[in-house]
Amino acid sequence: MPEHGNEEGHDGDEPVRFTDKRKVDPETGEVRGAEGHEEATAAAEGAESEDALAQAEQILNEAGEAQEQPEATSDVEAELRNDLLRLQAEYVNYRKRVERDRESVRELAVQSVLVSLLPVLDDLDAARKHGDLEEGPFAAVAKKIDAILAGHGLTRIEEVGVVFDPNFHEALMQQPSSEVPEDHVAQVLRIGYQKGERVIRAAQVVVSTGE
Repeated sequence: MPEHGNEEGHDGDEPVRFTDKRKVDPETGEVRGAEGHEEATAAAEGAESEDALAQAEQILNEAGEAQEQPEATSDVEAELRNDLLRLQAEYVNYRKRVERDRESVRELAVQSVLVSLLPVLDDLDAARKHGDLEEGPFAAVAKKIDAILAGHGLTRIEEVGVVFDPNFHEALMQQPSSEVPEDHVAQVLRIGYQKGERVIRAAQVVVSTGE
């Protein structure tokens, strides 16, 4: 029979080793690994604190950079102010253009009415020359018409003895005259009209050639 006094395993095997995984030390009664756990916890808390501190520093740095860039803010405000002023100027110009167009349309409408009334005015002038409008109801009507047209700025081109101007006169003929200098209006055959500076109809005249 084999002997059993040898502590080694049978057939010369290595001795069996055991690992004590108990958390409480049976001799001291202290919890094993507590110091390691506290160190790990402290390390984790330190890492979190460092991350929070880094984030805080980043936020403070960004805020400082925003405060240290007043020129950029001033440039933006100046650009917005210039845009606003430009829009205001464009709006004012638009209003002025609309008013001018409206006034031009009104002037053209008045001028169209005046042109349509020119034959009536010619008949009134012919009647006036014959003495038919000296008194009576037709004379009153003619005066009212003249007053209304004058209120719209209509004036006559009928002066004799002035220098002939093709802008205001239409020369139908020339004849010598001892009373009127050369190239002056000797006679008005048909009265012309103008409204303001605009000539509605030039006066038909006889131009003097002198003696």
